[in-house]
Amino acid sequence: MNTHPVTHDTPDLRARWHATTAAAGADPAADPGPYADRLLTAWAEPQRRYHTTAHLADVLARIDVLAPHAADPAAVELAAWFHDAVYRPDRSENEERSAALAERALPELGVDPARVAEVARLVRLTVTHDPAPGDTNGEVLCDADLAVLAGAPDAYAAYAAAVRAEYGFVPDDAFRTGRAAVLRQLLALPRLFRTPYGATHWEAPARRNLAAELAELEELGRAPGIRPS
Repeated sequence: MNTHPVTHDTPDLRARWHATTAAAGADPAADPGPYADRLLTAWAEPQRRYHTTAHLADVLARIDVLAPHAADPAAVELAAWFHDAVYRPDRSENEERSAALAERALPELGVDPARVAEVARLVRLTVTHDPAPGDTNGEVLCDADLAVLAGAPDAYAAYAAAVRAEYGFVPDDAFRTGRAAVLRQLLALPRLFRTPYGATHWEAPARRNLAAELAELEELGRAPGIRPS
């Protein structure tokens, strides 16, 4: 696998950041450029293999599809920018630190306090991906973030390999055990996707991919010389 993080259309992302902050009511006198620089630098850190600018661009593209469902699409887009802005695979407080970053940065750009609070709430929601009924903003962000699970088999395999690479410091047997537990938790959910579009287009293929990966992990765990997961 490439040892460098994936980057994706940085000029396009920069232009999108400018448009999103304007739509969110940022002060026209505040320059959003330095904030784009900091965020894009964070998204391109060397420890990232899946949580890269390509993932950010993909989530934003899915939000475009789901935006009519959201009560505040601008808040959802800002939350996408911040939701993995702080990411260390060996840490458990990434979402909290990412939300805190939004709470510091967005007021400096003049974004309304209520929208800042909503962005931070949405970022924290990505800990569980479990929005409450009627939380249309949360449904859009969570569905956009999880839509990678519904990719074609080769795309899903690339996603799974990238996740494994991010956790390269974890021994194989421990990774299989932890990953299998995550997959079982996801498969046990009554619904992976909450928006009508996600339920129609992504639910079934995502479940097929998750089940196939889990079966592969379980088979590896039973292989001779490999400790069972």
